[in-house]
Amino acid sequence: MNSNHNFLPVSKADMEARGIDQLDFIFVTGDAYVDHPSFAAAVIGRVLEDAGFTVGIIAQPRKNVEAFKVLGEPRLGFLVNSGNIDSMVAHYTAAKKPRREDSYSPGGRAGMRPDRAVLVYCSMIKSAYRDVPVIIGGLEASLRRYAHYDYWQDKVRRSILLDSKADLLVYGMGEAQILEIAKYLNYGSHVKNITGVRGTCYVTSSVDQLKSYTETPSFEDVVADKRAYSEAFKKQYQEMDAIRGLTVVQKHGQRYLVQNPPALPLSQKEMDAIYDLPYARTYHPMYEASGGVPAIKEVKFSLITQSGCFGSCNFCA
Repeated sequence: MNSNHNFLPVSKADMEARGIDQLDFIFVTGDAYVDHPSFAAAVIGRVLEDAGFTVGIIAQPRKNVEAFKVLGEPRLGFLVNSGNIDSMVAHYTAAKKPRREDSYSPGGRAGMRPDRAVLVYCSMIKSAYRDVPVIIGGLEASLRRYAHYDYWQDKVRRSILLDSKADLLVYGMGEAQILEIAKYLNYGSHVKNITGVRGTCYVTSSVDQLKSYTETPSFEDVVADKRAYSEAFKKQYQEMDAIRGLTVVQKHGQRYLVQNPPALPLSQKEMDAIYDLPYARTYHPMYEASGGVPAIKEVKFSLITQSGCFGSCNFCA
């Protein structure tokens, strides 16, 4: 097993060992911390680290404010995802029965992340550090970025960006987006002014500043009319081409969800550089006593061959 120094910091002791007084970013994830390029926290953390930023990991924090203070207040922001899988899918079968195991948790133990983890984590962070930027991403955030049908509640919910009260949403693969956002924050830009990054969504009270965009039926319209929901989905899907895709707007009450065009695909050189970063390629030693993290078994000796999904949903490989 690798020593803790081969992993990103997970404690104040780790920070002290590296001479870090304050981290630039803290990544909060619903998965156990596995430092392998099949796990978003590892990829985004290593990409930021390679660019000169310091990054810590809070993995599967308990549902209390103090759990989000273990690494202190980050200088630039919190990054949040539910892990490699939607937290509701991690917890329940299609029949809405509780699952007995979670391969992304220590020892395969179920229940280590809350339902709707992104919402819970953002709420806890805002309670702990009210003014620190919060950026959400990953599967749960990406799939719920517009008004969406929620299978678990059998109703249409608002964009997760509004419900979480996060500042920015990164959709799809996030390596390019997070570097651009990090540079803006490091230069002193206020997170509310970071509205031009491809592959991101933000909320605004006016779209007068937008030069060109397409607008889908509003949240209120898609709740009231299934045909409007279908029209909204069609428009959203049609603009997912990274070359010709337009900015997409969806009104929620008096505010607008704005989705910038998708991030451009990584070049072979860029992708090779990302997956050649110094990953430990295993789970953190703190999980050894629990039996490790089962999800590493199927990918430990794998080679990443593409960025995005064979099914064109662009979240995993």
